[in-house]
Parts: sequence; structure tokens; C-alpha cells
Amino acid sequence: MNINESPDPRSSLWAFMAYLLRFHRMERGMSGAALADLLNCARSSISRLENADAKLTDAQAAQVDQEWRTGGLFGLLLYYARLGHEPNWLKSFNELVARAFVIKIYSGQLIPGLLQTPEYARALFVAGREPDISSAVEARMARQDPLHRPNPPEVWVLLAETALLCHVGGTKVMRDQLARLLELSELPNVILRVVPNSAGANLGLDGPFKIVTVKEGSVAYLDALNGGRLAPETSEVAELDARFNRIGAVAEPMDSSRRLIREVMETFT
Repeated sequence: MNINESPDPRSSLWAFMAYLLRFHRMERGMSGAALADLLNCARSSISRLENADAKLTDAQAAQVDQEWRTGGLFGLLLYYARLGHEPNWLKSFNELVARAFVIKIYSGQLIPGLLQTPEYARALFVAGREPDISSAVEARMARQDPLHRPNPPEVWVLLAETALLCHVGGTKVMRDQLARLLELSELPNVILRVVPNSAGANLGLDGPFKIVTVKEGSVAYLDALNGGRLAPETSEVAELDARFNRIGAVAEPMDSSRRLIREVMETFT
């Protein structure tokens, strides 16, 4: 018997799915190893699925629905879970970033958290009425550690010119932030390119997103108001990766991007 307790099923739809998976398995007297065989995955993966540390794929949901004759329950729950915000998205995403070997980021309005200065982050937290600003800034800066670890990830950033122009925190904060971008752009593992406003209509206008690649594969994260959503499905990740490439097709080369950043810096006097 699996002695690990499932997460509170009221905390999120993903947690409810994890709870139901364990409930249905145990109701049928099925071992974790047997379920692993059914889903063609490792026994440890079952523990992660039942603890909501991992998520069912479409194929796995279809398999349990067929085997257990649930009337398509898990497939439907999976569909609706993906439509909603992920309550623990930040924790899940940060865990992936910490061990990523490739990170791709597109941002259209703000400097991404991975590249922010403490003062820029503080201005955002003040505007967002964060109750403990100092702790929030400290936590955000700590999440930048992967950039400076012994074997840092390869970081590809596409940044809309609009993000450079937004007066976050005032003149000095913006000059320091843009200087930080120039500094990071010189790192051998960082590729920073700017999408100029002259590019006009492009796929970046649909919103920001990130793609993180770890040993197990790639996961995308889509930003949304008051939350976000992790997209682990291969097809959706591939679609966003293609979008990243198409946005990159209208971005300035690295040298031209640095020149554009310097030009914007001169306006903050």
C-alpha cells in the first residue's frame, strides 16, 4: 500500500486528480507497480502522480479511463485542469529552472524576473502591493542563481522594445536595469535579442511565455493574470517553441539589440 497521502483535493483540480487516481487504484486493490505497468512508466512516477508532483498525459488519462471504465473522467478532468491557473505554478516552475540546461523566455511588457535588478523588482512589488517586499525581492534574486552556477543553462531571451521603454521605478532604476541587460548579454550562455516596435504585428503580441528544458524533456509556462499555467504536453511545447522561433525571426541580432538598449538608456537622463 502506498503510505503517502494524496494532496488536499480541494487545493486545485490537479490535486483532485491526484487524489482520485490513488482512490481508484486502491479501490481496485491495484498496486503502484501494477499501475506503472498499465501506464508504461516507472514505479516512482506513480508516487509523483498521486502526490501531484507530476501530471497525467492525455495517453495516460485515456488508459486509466479505459481500464477502469470511468466514462472518460480523467480525460475530462485533464481538459478542465489545463484551462485553469496552476496554484503552485511558481514552485513547480522554479524547480524546473533550477535544474534546466536550456531556458527560453519571451517577454513583451516587463524585464523577465531572471534578468531583473533588485530595484526594478522592488518597484514591481510595490506597485503590486506585495505585503513583504524585502522577502519577495530576496526570493526573486535567489532564483537568478542558475545564471551563475558552474554549469549554467543556455538562456535565450526575446524581449520586446516596449519592455525597455516602460518607466518602472524611475530614471535611475531603468538605467541600472538596462545596464544589467547589457552586462548579462555579454555572458557566453546568454543570448538576448530585442524585438523592435518597428516589427509591427507579430506572435509576441499574444503574450509572454517561457520554455524550460530539463533532462526529462521540455515544459512551457504561460503567464496569465493572477496566475499561470504549466504546459508539459509535447505538442503544446512544440507549438510554443515554433512561436518563439517566429518571434525571433523579427528580432534584432545580438549586436543591434545591444545598440538599441544603449539608445534607450540615453533617454533615461
